[in-house]
Formats: sequence, C-alpha cells, structure tokens
Amino acid sequence: MGKDGDLASFPKRRLTLKVLIAEMIWQVGIDKLLAVADVEYDPTLWKNRELLLERVKDVNALIVRNQTKVDKELLRAGKKIQVIGRLGVGLDNIDVGEAKKLEKKIVYARNANAISVAEYVIGAMLDANRTLAKASESVKNGNWDRKHFTGEELYGKTIGLLGVGEIAQRVARRATAFGMNVLGCDPYFTPYDFPIAECGVQLTSFDNLLAQSDFLSIHVPLTPATTCLFTYSQFSQMKKTAYLINTSRGGIINETDLYRALLDHELAGAYLDVLEEEPPQHTNRLLTLKNAIITPHIAGLTEESQDRTSVLVAEEVINVLHGENALCIVK
Repeated sequence: MGKDGDLASFPKRRLTLKVLIAEMIWQVGIDKLLAVADVEYDPTLWKNRELLLERVKDVNALIVRNQTKVDKELLRAGKKIQVIGRLGVGLDNIDVGEAKKLEKKIVYARNANAISVAEYVIGAMLDANRTLAKASESVKNGNWDRKHFTGEELYGKTIGLLGVGEIAQRVARRATAFGMNVLGCDPYFTPYDFPIAECGVQLTSFDNLLAQSDFLSIHVPLTPATTCLFTYSQFSQMKKTAYLINTSRGGIINETDLYRALLDHELAGAYLDVLEEEPPQHTNRLLTLKNAIITPHIAGLTEESQDRTSVLVAEEVINVLHGENALCIVK
C-alpha cells in the first residue's frame, strides 16, 4: 500500500519496449534505441527467414534495410509490431498496403543519404571521363601512354535525370557547378517548381532524355510502372558514347537487354550500384563486361550518411512507439 493507503500512489512500472534490427545499422542508432527499449541486433537475421519469423512475434518495432522481405507473412507474424523502420528510402521490400491494413506504421530515412548518392553519381561521371586508376595501373606496369589516357571534360556535357526528386536535385546542383547541361524527366514537376526554376533542370520528354544525354542517371522508385523501363529499345535510342548510371533499383533495367546493348556498343558503359538480384549470381553476364562498372549497393553508404540514417530512423521509431509525431512516416 502507498502512504495514502492506495495502490495508485506507487510509481508505475515502465513497460519494456522491444526493438528487433534485422540488418546493418550504425552504433549511434543502436545507442539511441537502447535508451528507451530492449534491442536485439542481428545484421544477418534477414538471411534466416524461419528464425526471423520467430523473432518478430514479440517485438514492438522492426528495423530493416532493403534485404528483409517485410511481406504479409512477416507482418502478420509480428502481431505486436507497431512500427517498421526502413534504413533507407526505397519501400519495394515492404508490403506497404498490408502494413496499413494492420495499422503498422512505416518510417524511413528521408533524404539522409541523398548527398552521398549525389556524390556517387558525380564520381561515376568523373571516373568515366578520366580513368585515373587505370592510368596509374598502366604506369606501374612500365608504360607512359599519355595519348591512350586522354580523357574528356564534364564541362559542356549533358546529364539526364530520370526523376527529379531530392537526390536528383542535389546531382543537378553539383553538375551545374561543373558547367554541365541538366535535363530532367518527371511528370510530377512543372516549370515553376524548385528543381526547374532554381536548380537549372530543363524539363524534357523521356525520348529526348534518352537521345540527348551523355550521362543518364536514374532516380525513380521501383514500381509496376518503372519495372523494366529500360530495355534494348531504350538503349538503342541513346548516344553510343553515353553512360547509364543506376543508383535506384535494379529491376528498372532489363539486365539481359543491357548486356546485349553494352556488347553491341549501343552505349559506352554503365555504372550499376543496384541489380535485380543482390548479391548477383556468378552467372550474371554483366559481371564479364569491362564497360559495366558494378558496385555493391554503396552509393548511399558513407560514414556521414549512415550516421544520419541510423539516428533519424531510431528517433522516428521512438517517436511512434511513444505516440509522438513522426516527420518521416509513410502516408
């Protein structure tokens, strides 16, 4: 009994919140969560579906990247889940409709890695025009072939942006600083919107984007409308000197057709940070091409961006669990 003779005078016991993290997160995010919840962190848990389905049964929040399939089965197994945190921006691995049906909120790392992805795109263009690593390798092999390694400037070249969202806007600002022409194709923007009026982006059609771009960078989500948006037909419309850069999602490109187009020199090369299957099978023929530069989904993966991503998602998960306003919630 309390001093006043009733149970209400006792301090209330804090309910224990449980958070499960099934993929890689930076420690700063874990520290944020540990202040308010019990945290189970297993960055390889996404690989073990059976174990994952068992672990989600008793947690209030699930945090993932892009590998965990948060489908109907998983959402229904996690009956206590109130919020799913996505350490990134793509939602194609999450059944958003089912989550809404079950009243489970989704928060994501809105814009936290946008700078890093934009810098990757700029880096890809610089690498395509000035192959410094190959030049260095040649010198170390005893050569001094200045003619062979004569590159090109970005100045005066045209970059085409398919999608003119947050990342593409950052690309546009940086490309403009290099003196590049910037074309953009996005049905959701008008000539008076910020990217067009302030970032130097010239709106154009998809066909013109293909025809005019020296570099074409993809910045759209993977949806039924964008799946296999790029086939051999689109590649054949591009300049034979053009480069394709994809930091969005692999399924937007038909990889069999891209292989044929690169082999046929319909375009000069491709920088692919994302693939249909990640990691790729060793039989993926794109791996055999010198003009296909493939990186392991690292465009948004810098120390700075991952600190921001981990903190932002952790804070947003905590906000939802505490019934507070979340700024990065999927509507």
